[in-house]
Amino acid sequence: MDQNAEIIANAITGSLNIIEQEREKEIVARRFGLSGHKETLEQIGDMLSITRERVRQLEKAILIRLRIGSEDGKIPEMATAEKIIIRNLTEMGRIAKISELADKIYGRPTTPAERAGLNFIGDISANLTIIEENDKYHASIGIAEYGDEKTVLKKIDEIVNLIKTKKAPMTLDDLDAELNYEHPSHIQAIASLSKLLSLLNDLWGLAKWPAVNPKNIRDKIFVILENKKEPMHFLDIAKEISASSFKRKNVTTQAIHNELIKDSRFILIGRGIYALNTWGYTKGTVSEIITKILKDAGKPLSREEIVKQVLRSRKVKETTVLLNLQNKKLFAKADKNTYQLAEK
Repeated sequence: MDQNAEIIANAITGSLNIIEQEREKEIVARRFGLSGHKETLEQIGDMLSITRERVRQLEKAILIRLRIGSEDGKIPEMATAEKIIIRNLTEMGRIAKISELADKIYGRPTTPAERAGLNFIGDISANLTIIEENDKYHASIGIAEYGDEKTVLKKIDEIVNLIKTKKAPMTLDDLDAELNYEHPSHIQAIASLSKLLSLLNDLWGLAKWPAVNPKNIRDKIFVILENKKEPMHFLDIAKEISASSFKRKNVTTQAIHNELIKDSRFILIGRGIYALNTWGYTKGTVSEIITKILKDAGKPLSREEIVKQVLRSRKVKETTVLLNLQNKKLFAKADKNTYQLAEK
């Protein structure tokens, strides 16, 4: 067994050893999931033939005794375990999701039972703070010196509300400029505890925003183009998605092409080349774009000016524009080098 794993295991065993009754040990072990499966009050009550409320009362009383025992030094193994946990938390910004802290301490992906063990130690240690998991927050553990649960939750909500107010994803530097923290790593650690936030490409935003938490193919395409800030061929978009940090990135080029065609946010501006509609590109064939350019101008334009304006909105060759100008049904020469719309 790894040294850290052994120290954590000893602290758990030492804690359980000061509980005299086997039934009470069973309650704590099952409630925290120390064997890998966390059980409800009802499940434990059914097993012990007592009410749900009685299980709750016993659990509360046992934890109080354990916390007092830990604080009074009656669990000698606890001090060494706390040092390991606090040392790692210091490196992680003073607080972290239990799953991430466990993986760091053990140096590998951990089991539910191993994560439950850290949760158990954090719950009875006076030097640690536990954040209970719910719809808004991840199960987390922090150094008590830097705040109790209420204080930490307030800090999480402060970051969430700031991003909501800005209505756009923010970098860590942006957040640091707005908040009063000793170091940006503390902000990163606090923000990572919120289930309402998501991080992508160094940007923090609301988890419901596609820019930081793309959930379907079209949102991933949007993020790739938004970050690239220039038109891309759909094959290159596919490569970027495959190389990204997206949770699900195994998509076919055909699926990507289909989404590019269906979504109005994407505009075809060349052979297989797409841009975002917010970049000033317009839909239509080259002939339709030339027609719009001449209509908007309200006068004949030189061949060079027409080519210049078309190339602003289309990734096509200059010769393609010139060939389209030869369509006499649509365009007519005003003189040797200028064109106007053909009379109908």
